[in-house]
Amino acid sequence: MINQVGQIMLYVNDQDGAVNFWTEKVGFSVISDENNGQGMRWIEIAPTKEAETSIILHNKELVAKMQPELNLGTPSLMFFTENLDKLYNDLASKNVTVGEIVNMPSGRVFNFADNENNYFAVMEKSK
Repeated sequence: MINQVGQIMLYVNDQDGAVNFWTEKVGFSVISDENNGQGMRWIEIAPTKEAETSIILHNKELVAKMQPELNLGTPSLMFFTENLDKLYNDLASKNVTVGEIVNMPSGRVFNFADNENNYFAVMEKSK
């Protein structure tokens, strides 16, 4: 039911500094720079606008306050699915720890944990 590794979430102390590094030194492009109006900002970067997988730069301090259970020392994976509800129910029925489904501007998302409490996210992108 997961059909793509869509995004890698990178938790950084300085989002603007990270954007400068990835764009000026590595040659990536900013795909989007979004804010939910409540201080949560995420910046999508990729090698090209057509890349199937991108990196999302998140504010490490803010994410730590919102979700203290996450390991912010390593990047997180965001998977994409075409049927979020079916996947959510399937994982929950197998006693996988799943978070709430949240509506984001780019689509609905939830997270789940493996047996070592590593968290992963799944998004059903808005059409």
